[in-house]
Amino acid sequence: MSDHEAEMVSRRAVLAKGLGVLAVVVSLTAIDPSASEAQKKMAQKMVQYQQKPKDGHKCSTCLHFVPPDSCKLVEGKINPDGWCSLFAPKPKEEKK
Repeated sequence: MSDHEAEMVSRRAVLAKGLGVLAVVVSLTAIDPSASEAQKKMAQKMVQYQQKPKDGHKCSTCLHFVPPDSCKLVEGKINPDGWCSLFAPKPKEEKK
């Protein structure tokens, strides 16, 4: 076997093992969703969180905001007037 063939085999082996590990993690999360609860929140820096609104969007009008000062997806204290890249507007309630 040439060096090139040996290199290809090891890449395949690494990829196969990586996919196996991923499958185990996904299946464990499906069995016990609370196991990944702490991993769901992202660092403020990762989502470009800022203390002020952007283009009229702010945390207090976001689907993920949890009053008075937290978020379902972002770590730490959240300013209701802040904004991040995960912003999703709350659905508008229908008038009856």
